[in-house]
Amino acid sequence: MRWIRAAGRGLLVAVVVLAGYVSSGVAGPQHGGAARDGGRGPMTLATAGVLTGYLGPLLEGWNRAHPAERVTLVELPDSADETRAQMTSELRSGGGRFDILNIDVAWTSEFAAAGWISPLDSGRFALDSFLPPVVDTATYENRLYAVPYVTDAGMLYYRKDILDREGERPPRSWAELERQARTIAPEYGIDGYAGQFLPYEGLTVNATEAVYSAGGTVLGDDGRVTVDSAAARTGIGFLARGVRDGWIPREALTYKEEESRQAFQDGRLLFLRNWPYAYAGASGASGADSKVAGKFGVVPLPGPRGAGKSVLGGSNLAISANARHPQSAAELIAYLTSEPVQRRVLTEGALPPVRAGLYDDPELVADHPYLPALRTSVLAAEPRPKSPRYDQMSLAVQAVVHDAMAQHQEPGAAVRRLAAELAELARRG
Repeated sequence: MRWIRAAGRGLLVAVVVLAGYVSSGVAGPQHGGAARDGGRGPMTLATAGVLTGYLGPLLEGWNRAHPAERVTLVELPDSADETRAQMTSELRSGGGRFDILNIDVAWTSEFAAAGWISPLDSGRFALDSFLPPVVDTATYENRLYAVPYVTDAGMLYYRKDILDREGERPPRSWAELERQARTIAPEYGIDGYAGQFLPYEGLTVNATEAVYSAGGTVLGDDGRVTVDSAAARTGIGFLARGVRDGWIPREALTYKEEESRQAFQDGRLLFLRNWPYAYAGASGASGADSKVAGKFGVVPLPGPRGAGKSVLGGSNLAISANARHPQSAAELIAYLTSEPVQRRVLTEGALPPVRAGLYDDPELVADHPYLPALRTSVLAAEPRPKSPRYDQMSLAVQAVVHDAMAQHQEPGAAVRRLAAELAELARRG
């Protein structure tokens, strides 16, 4: 998940009153105070810290319209790992500090399998208005456990000025990307290609995208380990070959989102894989110092033989199994995922919305030119592997792929090792 420092802090908020609520959004038995008050009353919403710059004002709109069901924002650390640690500690203890959780899409399966979040009534939310792939991130074992709130997909940033000068189009396959990164970038004294290659969740995402783009999978729908395949060897081999042959700089093995964004923004890269948030800085928005403002473009990620696949990012809203007022919590989630509020999530929070119709809005596209490419990327994207042990699975992917990219292990051996490690995790249950 990209916890992005939001724009538009301090903006005045119009009160949005949503009609058409129904009384029940939480499936199964009622929780906490439901017997006494119908599951309605004050709530807390826990989220990573840097989201609060725009989210606080959004919640004020709800609070003004629902004074008896006020929501208090609980600000957790900026780091996604630290946020997850605090959430899981509270949930394991059975505490009721958090009613609603803004969770990374990759955590939904883990939280659902552990019984920490409640299943939801899918008919309660306007899921048919969402971009279809994002809904899958909110399900576990074919049941809805959360509601998509913001989405994200990786895209390819490229130096349009340089490619135009060379009479080239942006790459539509790995072969084109590799050729341009290897031959054109050195002529301009810059590096060819980078993503997020430090061993952390970003590398899991980049590696999984490479495997998916090559036609492979990491886990099957039944949870079976499927990564030991020719497609996985092709995908991991593409990344490892880039470092070996020099069109991926070795420095990129230390990059997270911000380091890679800064390298592109400083004019040091021909190509960059990153999330949509990087667009604002590269454009020089809000006074950002950018050497590539007006000189770059964005397209969907390429793959071996054409269009590639991104991994879905973003976050989902879930209701704690120990929520005091689950009916109010469900209505708040419906409010935050409504079209008017989703519009403001984009315009004030700089976060990609889950409502499909917003991607075709001419005014929004004029202000956020990457929206068409992002929509294409999201529609072709896939969730990260669904596993109750996702956190440990991700650590294994990071370690193995980093070794392959650092030339410590050849890709074929790395894929076999990864398959063995994931199978062992699955055996431990």
